[in-house]
Amino acid sequence: MITRLLIANRGEIACRIIRTAQALGIHTIAVYSQADSHAQHVLLADEAWFIGESAVNQSYLCSDKIIAVARAAKADAVHPGYGFLSENADFARTCIEHKIIFVGPDEYALRSMGSKSQAKTIMHQAQVPLVPGYHGAEQAPALLQAEADKIGYPVILKASAGGGGKGMRIVNIASEFSAALDAAQREAMASFADAHMLVEKYIAQPRHIEVQIFCDRHGNGVYLFDRDCSVQRRHQKIVEEAPAPGLSDTLRQKMGIAAVNAALAIDYVGAGTVEFLLDSNEQFYFMEMNTRLQVEHPVTEMITNEDLVAWQLAVANHDVLPKSQAQLTCTGHAIEVRVYAENPNDNFLPATGMLQAYQPPESNADVRVDSGVIQGDEIGIYYDPMFAKLICKGRNRQEALQRCQQALQQFFIAGVTTNLGFLQVILSHPAFVKGQVSTHFIADYYAELLPQQFAPPPQVIVALAALIQHTHNTMQQANSTIPAHWRANLPHTTLMQMHLCADADVTFSASVSCRLDLQNSQKNDRDGCKYTIVHERHSHHVELEATGQPYHYMTTINHQRTPIYACEFSCHHWAILYAGQQYSIRLVQPDLGEHSSTQDHAFVAPMNGTVVHIPITPPCHIQKGDTVMVIEAMKMEHNIVAPCSGEITEVFYQTGALVSGGVTVVNFVAEDEI
Repeated sequence: MITRLLIANRGEIACRIIRTAQALGIHTIAVYSQADSHAQHVLLADEAWFIGESAVNQSYLCSDKIIAVARAAKADAVHPGYGFLSENADFARTCIEHKIIFVGPDEYALRSMGSKSQAKTIMHQAQVPLVPGYHGAEQAPALLQAEADKIGYPVILKASAGGGGKGMRIVNIASEFSAALDAAQREAMASFADAHMLVEKYIAQPRHIEVQIFCDRHGNGVYLFDRDCSVQRRHQKIVEEAPAPGLSDTLRQKMGIAAVNAALAIDYVGAGTVEFLLDSNEQFYFMEMNTRLQVEHPVTEMITNEDLVAWQLAVANHDVLPKSQAQLTCTGHAIEVRVYAENPNDNFLPATGMLQAYQPPESNADVRVDSGVIQGDEIGIYYDPMFAKLICKGRNRQEALQRCQQALQQFFIAGVTTNLGFLQVILSHPAFVKGQVSTHFIADYYAELLPQQFAPPPQVIVALAALIQHTHNTMQQANSTIPAHWRANLPHTTLMQMHLCADADVTFSASVSCRLDLQNSQKNDRDGCKYTIVHERHSHHVELEATGQPYHYMTTINHQRTPIYACEFSCHHWAILYAGQQYSIRLVQPDLGEHSSTQDHAFVAPMNGTVVHIPITPPCHIQKGDTVMVIEAMKMEHNIVAPCSGEITEVFYQTGALVSGGVTVVNFVAEDEI
């Protein structure tokens, strides 16, 4: 019987597991790295143990440290969550050797399904349809390229030990194969310590359909219906829904039975997900089996009204499955969106920073937020940039979609660039609304899906102007030292100039400038103020009232009452959520104006990270588009490429070095300057 559970993970999934375990009366034990010393899972658990430095290979991937903590804390079970050690067969075996329950399948199942090549062999023997490809042990680059040539391009390279889009590359033509193989193997080695690759035919316009299965130690297996996870970027899911829309009952049942049979063929125990590619002819092909709880498990919980973590703990206690296949029902529809710290306008580059404001929508029976952060937490460089999930349920897909769209419009985050706006556009796109998606959805509609760079309506500008004036007045009363750029203004009147941004730190290509004349008329008796604001020769009467909720205000603009969220997340840089749309607005001091300088042909690190590859040796000549350095951050590689041809005379960093975002990494002389 599990009484003391160690959660070998962090972030939202650790919090998720802790809550269910505590509800079952189980004592919870967290582990944490240096970067996570004040993380929410540490505060939520009954006790927490330090396991090492911030880098994952010194903390969350150190099985020896985690086992040592489990023994010292007298844990009788370890829940690995997802990622990290969740699919590590050696870790599962070590737990059992120390008489600690591993909440998951046994070593054989993990090893069988953890190796994509071995999994393909087993599925072939079980007569599960497979995508044409090479899954052999021989890994000579020439042989892999020969197999790719034989299969026919395009092909996809996959890390045999991988998942989550890591160690994966699409190769469209033979000449791209070598570079793609090198990059995929590096990423696979960094993520899984295993560079073994598969080569498979790349299927055009497939859907990614997965089936949630559960098996116990008594020979029982069930499927808890299916999910569509086709909307992906960088081979990582960002929108999931259950059940998968548009499947016939016959196909749905056929896939469910095939998934359960695949699990029973390896004596599987616990939660697992069998992933299929579904083509336009309703032919499905085995892709892989994830031998753990999935990130997207909440959509299944919403439509089945089951707690899958509670199921995991029951099975780990050698109990029979809580329900049989006949007892399981699917009710309604659920959609999940993943909230990432990233910039969709900059090729989804991961972002870092402090969550100056974090106000998720209010949770209820149909709206759920799974998160591992609160306001004031830091999003750093060491871990995956996903920090929250929004899950919404409806009686049908249309209602679930509408509910999710509305909840996204109430999600306010400031201080870190996120994909919230991108998610809003996805959910409102006609193809998604119709359920007409494939794994190429984002690539096919990329230009349409990027958050549009347009100026906010006048209401946003005047509301923020009133708030800035109100903030200034409050500071002026509390502090006798008045900033110079305020002292220079006439009494009761402030002139402002603003520049508008499409998203945090992304400036409009065509900046909009405006001058605002604020005339502070009076203070009201509800902890607010009234202002007259002149914007573009139009006078607006604004009443601003604090609601008591962080960063939340009620505005009345020309007699129209609207709630807003607003936060100054850095000096003169404001985020504002108005009528469901979030804007980033930068205040420019009138006496200084705004000047920017750019250094032509600068090679700068796009964000904080580690140098993992330098394919050049200076001095050397490079062509436009050549990669000069590869930086890894948040478990993903980012190439720094030449914007034009020229000479590299010096590289300022070595492989393994830490670099800060924005620093120049090489000395470069453009060809036209030589």
